[in-house]
Amino acid sequence: MVLTISAHLEWDDGHLFLLQEKINTYLAFLESGEVFETYPDSKGREFKINILCKYEPTASAMWFISQCTDIINQAGVRFGYEVNT
Repeated sequence: MVLTISAHLEWDDGHLFLLQEKINTYLAFLESGEVFETYPDSKGREFKINILCKYEPTASAMWFISQCTDIINQAGVRFGYEVNT
């Protein structure tokens, strides 16, 4: 199951903060088990959080994405991003 975050803003500190808040919300949704209440068929499935970016990430955004990847993968959830201009 893929949970997608739309990142349509230019990359700056404000955008990174908003993105962090969204990611934390998605992780809480998964880790609390609420996902199974909302989507009962998701039991036993692999989860991924994917960021769909409008703009190519800057160097600081890539660092942020790298940190998120490490932390989220350790939580047992896949993480990725793609640029869709």
